[in-house]
Amino acid sequence: MRVLLAGGGTGGHINPALAIASIIREHDPSAEFLFVGTPNGMEARLVPQAGYRLETMHVAGFQRKLSWKNVKRNVKAAYYLATSQPRARKIVRQFQPDVAIGTGGYVAGPILHAAAHLGIPCAIHEQNAFPGVTNKMLSKEVDHVMLTVEQALQYLHPNCAYTVTGLPVRGGISHPDRAAARKKLGFDDSMCILSFGGSLGAGCINDAMAELIPWHVKNGLAINHIHGYGGMGRDTFPKAMEQAGVPMKSDRLRITEYINDMDVCLAAADLVICRSGASTLAELEAVGRGSILIPSPIVTGNHQLHNANVLGNAGAAIVIEQKDASPQRIIQEVEKLYQNRAKLEQMAVHAKELEIPDTADRIWKVIEGLTASKQGK
Repeated sequence: MRVLLAGGGTGGHINPALAIASIIREHDPSAEFLFVGTPNGMEARLVPQAGYRLETMHVAGFQRKLSWKNVKRNVKAAYYLATSQPRARKIVRQFQPDVAIGTGGYVAGPILHAAAHLGIPCAIHEQNAFPGVTNKMLSKEVDHVMLTVEQALQYLHPNCAYTVTGLPVRGGISHPDRAAARKKLGFDDSMCILSFGGSLGAGCINDAMAELIPWHVKNGLAINHIHGYGGMGRDTFPKAMEQAGVPMKSDRLRITEYINDMDVCLAAADLVICRSGASTLAELEAVGRGSILIPSPIVTGNHQLHNANVLGNAGAAIVIEQKDASPQRIIQEVEKLYQNRAKLEQMAVHAKELEIPDTADRIWKVIEGLTASKQGK
């Protein structure tokens, strides 16, 4: 099987593509892969690192806000648009795939468009509850749409064939052992909070944790706390802890820039405080953990709020928009859950109920069906 995968720009687009490639390889070890991405996106590093071949092409979105800077950007975007289709057709014709799969990002548009017009069976995977512009457009051209959550369907072409597959999660996440994880971290069996804002960090989460951590330490609450402050907090968060008289590491605290053992930390946690990217939420569902979600407001289509509301509406999370996420509000919500463990446990149950445990099988079934349809022609 020859598989063409297009997507990138961010980890949220390329990581699902890499996961899909792994699923295909498990079923067909002889499968050949070609990834298409941008030269400056995360895929330029992650795809070769994973051992796959990568072709690159320049694409860019148009800016709606009028400014001289955006006019220049739009001129460049128009040039890329004019050259992208010939480049996309050349890539598809040279590779001659049996199936083409897009996972979002501007680069998926011309590749999937070219593949569809050349008669290649095509599918897209949409990670978010509010789809990106590329997948919205492609949903009327491709043969099948794979969704992380069904709520995304309302924004796509009304006649598209679709399957709710869920989103693949990294290995080791799905079967957490809380007791073993806490032993590894040196924590006791008290309530455990995990907070983070991604590798770069999130200012509002760091601000809240800079007050929440001293609050529960100085009040003597039985709370273990893991916090990843990210690159954004490198110069400020350790100083904030020093000023508050709180150590970066103790028998109840582990405060670090980056969390390298997320599987262990998720397994140990009772409550997770974080953003609401699609991969993060899929992992919360896989491990079954209650959460306080603070969606990033600076993402396309405010899709993190849509993602968070899926869990919020199911009773699996408390959703707080960033404009309302003051440290006092976060402390108030944590205090309530500290006093009401039954509610926190119920949130965890509802999160687990949202999990799609057979995501890999569902994705393979879609791809197998597409390749079978090609062979039948």
